[in-house]
Amino acid sequence: MDRSNDVEVRQKSAHPLWAAVAAAAIGGFCFPCHAAQPDRSVSDNTVVSRRDPAVQIKLPSSARYVGADRFLLSDRELGDFDDCELHVFVNADDARNVRKLYWVQFEAYLPRQPSLQHTYDSPRHLTIGGVDFYVDTWVSSGSAPAEPGSDAAHLASLLVSRGYRRGDSMSVRLVHLTDATRRKELMIIYAESLAPTGYTAAKLKDGGTDHARWAAIEGGLIRRAEQSITITLAEGSTR
Repeated sequence: MDRSNDVEVRQKSAHPLWAAVAAAAIGGFCFPCHAAQPDRSVSDNTVVSRRDPAVQIKLPSSARYVGADRFLLSDRELGDFDDCELHVFVNADDARNVRKLYWVQFEAYLPRQPSLQHTYDSPRHLTIGGVDFYVDTWVSSGSAPAEPGSDAAHLASLLVSRGYRRGDSMSVRLVHLTDATRRKELMIIYAESLAPTGYTAAKLKDGGTDHARWAAIEGGLIRRAEQSITITLAEGSTR
């Protein structure tokens, strides 16, 4: 993932979703205290946001809503710098192994950090419901630990608390910057288990023995993400 902003790279590089859940559950991560409740609501598998941006994000009825988390990302030098709110949905088998995951996240840099901006340089874009997204993809191992305190660690902790397990995966990340300041974003990550494909993350990643197959697999992943997400702009909203 291309995140050239130094703070983002240090705090958010753990986005590969299927980071080791055990590390989050057992390692005793101490997340920044943040008493605020989620601003967005969920009804009938639809995340309703009234600001930044004002949209409704509808996900497949087959997905189960796991829950929400609101937290601050923190940096050793800067302190708290980013207000994050995530909502998570999954499709899982009877043993609670996650087969598909939908991660919807809203972010806004805190006013106390006026110089920070989100930086994305992916040349790929996708428009869903009139909303433009940067597009990135990757594969990740189920044994890779999430960075303590990262949003990926918050996600892993939430899933573990509900009894879900994850393995190797492939993911597509969609990011929309809500205005010209580049200080607020909507991020949607769609992930699928690699188990049904017969491939592992190690074999599909750059340098892996099956990496040549990734381009075709990736294309299908992006199409399925686009088909499974419906976005409706609030009346009068332009983005």
